[in-house]
Amino acid sequence: MPEIGIGIVGGGYMGKAHSVAMSAVGAVFDNALRPRLEMICASSPESAERYRAAYGFRRATDDWRALVNDTAVEAVVIASPQSTHRQIAEAALALGKPVLCEKPLGASLEDSRAMVAAAEASGTVNMVGFNYIRTPASQFARQMIADGAIGDITWFRGEHTEDFYADPEAPATWRTTGMANGTIGDLAPHMVNGALALVGPIVQVMADVETVHHTRPGGAVTNDDHAQMMCRFENGVMGNLYFSRIATGRKMGYAYEISGTKGAIRFDQEDQNALWLYRREGPEAQRGFTKILTGPAHPDYEPFCQGPGHGTGYQDQIIIEAKDFLTAIHSGRNIWPTFRDGHEVNRVLAAALASADSRGWQDVGAF
Repeated sequence: MPEIGIGIVGGGYMGKAHSVAMSAVGAVFDNALRPRLEMICASSPESAERYRAAYGFRRATDDWRALVNDTAVEAVVIASPQSTHRQIAEAALALGKPVLCEKPLGASLEDSRAMVAAAEASGTVNMVGFNYIRTPASQFARQMIADGAIGDITWFRGEHTEDFYADPEAPATWRTTGMANGTIGDLAPHMVNGALALVGPIVQVMADVETVHHTRPGGAVTNDDHAQMMCRFENGVMGNLYFSRIATGRKMGYAYEISGTKGAIRFDQEDQNALWLYRREGPEAQRGFTKILTGPAHPDYEPFCQGPGHGTGYQDQIIIEAKDFLTAIHSGRNIWPTFRDGHEVNRVLAAALASADSRGWQDVGAF
């Protein structure tokens, strides 16, 4: 079975997740292409070597250019800060190397636009790391919507809410500096991507963005704590989205509710192995939301476990992502979401920030 040398830039939280995924994907899925952990890059020689030994890479470096240019590194995963995404991706794509880049795509709209141009000019496989929409439950929700199971969509509500900064006394860190690290830059991209995947393109937005705690122990806060956004989809559907890092009690509130003419769907990532389905059929007295537990009948579940209701977890989403990336490389055909899809998310959020500044509706097409 052919191998491909994988280089990962970044060894921290997401670097570890991608390393574990590339190590495990061959045992979970019957891929035609098997990854080889060739090289990992971190900010210092010491941390790079520590990650190499912990994750099982052959070699380590503190220079991303050395990783990208190494002939044994045949595909690149970018799991470093957003400010580094563009230069790494452009360098890898110029060499014809497939790239999987963590979300959000780049640190600005200018970055993501340039990354799309580089990817499409190279004709090389490219993918953005939106993992939450890859749960078996959310994949099944997309299938049901496409099949018309709940009829024509009439309304969408989505949120990405967490509480890691709910405590006003939590100290200032890199997360409290710069808009790229705020709620709009960090959490919102996941749910905007989810909305685009489930309902379709967003054409107009009206948003309000707020910093609730302007100072924290150790410094000033220069980005947003939460934001809300009304939107209108291209198909005419009305939507409402909310994003927060101060939603007390919420740990992984990636949740959505979709109403249709024949039924409705509800999902909450804190219970990621369940999908709630309502069908507008039968006697009124017997109607209600049905809890569907994911199992082998749902997308990408059976390779992990043959038992319905046993469940998949966060790391499994990254393994599914790795499978899709390797499949795209082997087939030579991109698998959603591509850099262009990541750029579309950034366009929506750029429009949202402009709306908050202007206190009015903004057309996404202007961005």
